[in-house]
Amino acid sequence: MVTLNETHDPKLQSWVTSANDDTTGFPIQNLPFAVFRRAGSNEAFRPGVAIGDQVLDLPALADAKVFNGQAAEALEACRDTALNGLMALGQTHWSALRLALSRALSTGAAAQTRIAPLLVPQAEVEYNTPARIGDYTDFYISLHHATAIGKQFRPDNPLLPNYKWVPIGYHGRASSLGVNQSFPRPMGQMKPATEGGTPDFGPCKRLDYELELGIYVGTGNAQGTRIGIDDAESHVFGLGILNDWSARDLQAWEYQPLGPFLAKNFASTLSPWIVTLEALAPFRTAFDRGADEPQPMPYLNSTNNVKEGALDVALEVLITTTQSRKTDAAPASLSKSNFRHAYWNVAQLITHHTVNGCNLQPGDLLGTGTLSGPEASQAGSILELTKGGKTPIDLPWGEKRVFLEDGDQIILRAECRKAGYPRIGFGQSAGTVLAARE
Repeated sequence: MVTLNETHDPKLQSWVTSANDDTTGFPIQNLPFAVFRRAGSNEAFRPGVAIGDQVLDLPALADAKVFNGQAAEALEACRDTALNGLMALGQTHWSALRLALSRALSTGAAAQTRIAPLLVPQAEVEYNTPARIGDYTDFYISLHHATAIGKQFRPDNPLLPNYKWVPIGYHGRASSLGVNQSFPRPMGQMKPATEGGTPDFGPCKRLDYELELGIYVGTGNAQGTRIGIDDAESHVFGLGILNDWSARDLQAWEYQPLGPFLAKNFASTLSPWIVTLEALAPFRTAFDRGADEPQPMPYLNSTNNVKEGALDVALEVLITTTQSRKTDAAPASLSKSNFRHAYWNVAQLITHHTVNGCNLQPGDLLGTGTLSGPEASQAGSILELTKGGKTPIDLPWGEKRVFLEDGDQIILRAECRKAGYPRIGFGQSAGTVLAARE
């Protein structure tokens, strides 16, 4: 696991003055990565790092020849339209680049005059998916979400016998992952109204969001090899926000016997920013399974993982609608949760994914699954908040919601906070539901 170093010093300030404002979420202690270009241009997308309200153009920084050693090698890997090359280099190169960036962007840095022209205001850019994502696996690691959903279908036995022993996951569709998506309501088959009847076909009526984090794989492993629990995080480049949209009525009809398919593969919305695990080091916390719970099997357990395997990342779901945007109403908060409530953690997901010899590759994405908390108000999906569509949600501007309607926009946010330390923000994932294309 990454230890604290000079890049985490809470007293560090940047010559980019907006980075010293706590409202930004992108202080010099963060330095998250994205892929961007100037909005409306025909420029190639390229890697960048956030500092305050600016983006530092990394290929341009490579041209400036400011860095040397492993930091310079890492910059050379950023001469691409995605972050995969940097991801493939590994932790020592990521750390070297972070350290060099921190020093170059700190107040009083000698390189300020050379770097300042390479900054682009975030208000003037657009983003692309930060990596070429070859494979996408979605997990199901919130005990609270699994229990709440299970109770709707199996009130007396909401959790299946394997849940507390194995991180449950399925392989999803990578091609429909994107940032700032607007997508048509999915079409498909739905369960017949009567047993043995003909299925309905048409636009989904029970469209839902899922509050998740995405785990980006950095260095991979050879097929047939395993990644051990104490080595797992060295294979993780960082975390971003993920909304795994779900068509619940399609899902109810198709999920047996093989699991999610059309209910999940039409869209999954990412935040553009990846916050590195190194930036999250100050927010580690104990991974507490609880004495009355089954303890992880040996390959999923270690002293280090128990001591600080969880991450304190606060999460929030917000909504806007066609009506609210017409009156410039502020987004309404639907729920808040935290990643520390998850039943499995980052290292365990990487280790379990490879225990059978599966080979991960740079840029692969692992979704956490819906990150609901222990309280009803911390539900990470509208299916939970409305108790399966039985209890409508009242929105501040007078509308109600049971499931999502056309024109609804879901915004997911994440941040880390602790006393005496700058706020570490993840940006946001924003996606809008359009009318079905019938």
